[in-house]
Amino acid sequence: MSDLGPGTRPGSRPRWGLLLLGATGGAGLALCVAAAPFVAPALRRVCLPFVPASEAQVETALQLLRGRRGALVDIGSGDGRIVIAAAKQGFRAVGYELNPWLVWYSRYRAWREGVHHNTRFYVSDLWKVNFSEYNNVVIFGVPQMMQSLESKLESELKGNARVVACRFPFPSWIAVHESGKGIDTAWLYDAKSFKTAAK
Repeated sequence: MSDLGPGTRPGSRPRWGLLLLGATGGAGLALCVAAAPFVAPALRRVCLPFVPASEAQVETALQLLRGRRGALVDIGSGDGRIVIAAAKQGFRAVGYELNPWLVWYSRYRAWREGVHHNTRFYVSDLWKVNFSEYNNVVIFGVPQMMQSLESKLESELKGNARVVACRFPFPSWIAVHESGKGIDTAWLYDAKSFKTAAK
């Protein structure tokens, strides 16, 4: 006796099954495409994950640069909050970020907050960017990258530059000022000091 329902041909499958299979596959592909920019940094030699800066961290970083002007760069700018806050304080602010979704979101936030004329966001690997045009640098780094970044900034920055390291200090440089507590600590470095020490 056949288990096929009336009007069903042998070997045929219900169409809803194919539709469900297609929808599931499409959703899985879309999820992979959306997640790839967030997962990819973890597969790099030095993982620099996106961890949003708290309001206290943003405030501390910019307090250390109070009274300064000119070009500011946030290395690994994430969702753009440091760049946007810096632009509101009069800096010409730029962010470099590897994750294109975060760059697009940062551009949207800058437009929404009315500072898009004073901000720029680029999708770029920080190791391929020359930072010589910036005299104010902010970095939320991880310990594994700080030694290499020290060498890069020593060779590229001009003598009037200031560097703010948030969460983790540079291993060899001597900070001219330290502010905040715990995870909100930030260190200020003067290029005159670390460039002279490197000679």
